[in-house]
Amino acid sequence: MEPWKTSRGPIAATELDLEKANAINTLLIRPAGVLPTKPGDPILPFAVGLFNELRPLLKPDAGVTTLRRATAAYVHCRRYYFASAQPDSMRHGVDGEPVEPLSSEDRLVAQKRFLSLKQNTGKAEAPEQPAPVPPPLLSKNEQIRAALLNRKSSSARAG
Repeated sequence: MEPWKTSRGPIAATELDLEKANAINTLLIRPAGVLPTKPGDPILPFAVGLFNELRPLLKPDAGVTTLRRATAAYVHCRRYYFASAQPDSMRHGVDGEPVEPLSSEDRLVAQKRFLSLKQNTGKAEAPEQPAPVPPPLLSKNEQIRAALLNRKSSSARAG
């Protein structure tokens, strides 16, 4: 598999991405500029070792493990991988400034993970079997007629 050659441009954050970014920011003494703050903000791939830049920003009452889990939830999602797989993707520091391009190896790994998650999500989002259509509601007259017909056909079979 070859890394993608055509860029989709900046990958915009969704509400779900914002929830994950906010989970990280609530643990920090100040928001990390690398994280999106509103829908449509670009998802920025992290610089290698960014977690070590986030740790000193941890609130005194927040745990490192909680920060690690929140960060993992953010970087292991489909749109983060999609942003990282772009041919022009850059790694960003904690303040959001670009520091270096992603290597083609890292982009290829991100591309494979994105496609795998997309395929799994596609299966999860596959339409379920349609619910059976309930019989049409019958008017009172139709219900009586049906009941009488059923009674007649039952007695005809019995007799």
